[in-house]
Amino acid sequence: MASQMGISEAEMNEMNTVTHSHVVADVVAQVESMLAQMKSVTLNIAVTGESGSGKSSFINAFRGVSDDEPEAAETGVTETTQKALAYSHPNASNVLLWDLPGIGTPSFQPATYLEDVGLLKYDFFIIVTSDRFQEYHSALAKYIMQAQKKFYFIRNKVDRDLEANARRRSRKGLSDDDVLDLLRVECENNLRNGKVEQPQVFLLSCFRPQRYDFPALQITLLEELEGHKRHALLLSLPNLSVSLIQTKRNALAQDVWKNAILACLSSVMRGATPNPIVPKLMETLKYYQQTFCVDAKSLHRLADTTGVSFEKLQSEVTSTFGRELSAQAVEDLLNQVASGHQLMANQLHSRVPVLGSVIAA
Repeated sequence: MASQMGISEAEMNEMNTVTHSHVVADVVAQVESMLAQMKSVTLNIAVTGESGSGKSSFINAFRGVSDDEPEAAETGVTETTQKALAYSHPNASNVLLWDLPGIGTPSFQPATYLEDVGLLKYDFFIIVTSDRFQEYHSALAKYIMQAQKKFYFIRNKVDRDLEANARRRSRKGLSDDDVLDLLRVECENNLRNGKVEQPQVFLLSCFRPQRYDFPALQITLLEELEGHKRHALLLSLPNLSVSLIQTKRNALAQDVWKNAILACLSSVMRGATPNPIVPKLMETLKYYQQTFCVDAKSLHRLADTTGVSFEKLQSEVTSTFGRELSAQAVEDLLNQVASGHQLMANQLHSRVPVLGSVIAA
C-alpha cells in the first residue's frame, strides 16, 4: 500500500514512529520535508558549442521558450556568451541550463576551458554543433568523460541539411532518412576516431522540436538520471509526446497522497480556520497546470508559436481544473469527494493508526 501512495517503506515507518508520539506537528513537518526535497534539488545542465551552432536556441527550445521572449537566452550569428550564464526553466526554477562560452577559437584548450567554466558543478554536458565535426569536439568529450560526467552530442540545424538535399535531390537521389543516417554515422564515427567510446548523438532542429531526435533526447536524459533530479527534469520538459505527458502524470500521481496528507493534517493543526485545505490544494493544482502547460501563460506562448488562437487552445482543455481554478470550485470538489478522506484514513490506519484517525477526523 505504501508504494501505491508514493510513500516509501522507510518514510512510512518514520511517520509511524512519529505519530505514535501523538505529535501531529512533527508529522506535518516530515511530509513537508518529503515534498520540499523534490523542489530543493538543483539540476545543472551545461550547454556548449561553437559560435553560431545554435546552443542558445537549444537552451530556449529545451525550456519551451521562444527566442524572442524576455526570459530567452540571447541568440545571434556571432558569439553572444562571454561567460557562463544560467537560464532557469520558467516553471521549474531548480532546473538550470548554463550557456557556456563558445568553443573552437584558435586559443581554445579543452582542459583549461572546462576548469574555467566550473566542470564539476554540472550534472551533464550538451555539446552542440551545426557544421562539420572538429577534433576539439572529441577532445572536449574526452575531458568531460575523464571527470566522470556524461555528455550528449547534438547535431543541430538538420532541417537546413534536409532543405539543401531537397534542392539537389534529382542529382543525388538521397531521401531525408538517408541524409539523417549519414549525418548520424558521420558524427558517431568521428567521435569514435577521437577515442570516445559509445557516443550518443542526437539530430535536432531547435525550430522544430517535435521532429527528429528531440523526444529521444528527452527520454535518454530521463533514463540516465536518478531520484529527485530525474523528477525535476521530467516535470520541466516541454510536452513533445503523449508518452512524456503520461510519464509526467504517473510521477505527479506519486505525490498526490503526500499533498493530501499534508492538507488534512494542516487543517487539524489550524483548528476552525475557514477552509484551511483549499489554499494548499490551489497551489498544488496551479503547479500541475504549469507542468502540463495548460495554464494561461503557457497557452498564450503556444498560441504565439502556432498561430492558433488562445481561445481555441483553451477550449481543447477538457479538465475543469485545467481550464480555470477558483477556491469555490476546489471547495465544491472537496464536498463531492468527502468520502475519499475516509478511504485514505482506512488505508493509512492499518499502517499508521494515529495518522489514519486524525485524517478521518
